[in-house]
Amino acid sequence: MAKEKNKTEGGLFKKLFIEETSNTFIQFFRSLFVGGAATVVDFVVLIICRELFHMPESVGAAVGFVFGVTVNYIISTLWVFAKAKVENRTKDFIFFVIIGIIGALLTELIMAPFSVDGIFGEGFFVTHQTFGSLIPVDKYYIPGKIIAVVLVYIWNFCARKFILYRNCEEE
Repeated sequence: MAKEKNKTEGGLFKKLFIEETSNTFIQFFRSLFVGGAATVVDFVVLIICRELFHMPESVGAAVGFVFGVTVNYIISTLWVFAKAKVENRTKDFIFFVIIGIIGALLTELIMAPFSVDGIFGEGFFVTHQTFGSLIPVDKYYIPGKIIAVVLVYIWNFCARKFILYRNCEEE
């Protein structure tokens, strides 16, 4: 009985983490890890651009996006959407990036109300000092980025799965 349980658990582990799949739920699960890694890269680059190089949040977010989408594409094509039969990798990357650019634009719009010097100037939450003394005004971009990450993650996964890789059969 214990061997059977270990076999089942090992099979689940392989299915979730190792075997190629076109199962949407497993791909969504895997993309959480990929998105997490890409987000860490994106976020670190944003903070470096803002804190070390004193770039505006919008510029730092754009630079972070470039690094994050590259990491995301490489890992996604190797692990999340590995079963996708892509004939033209260049075309695949271009469409992947276009979906990411839409996500980046959504990020900019979501972060705008939290920005000291965003794409629309000083944001609503900054102007009204919404978070009071909880967060310094010049750090409001951080909760804005966190909100953007969640919403844009959902957009990116759904668009890539159901637009870019829609012809992949379900298991």
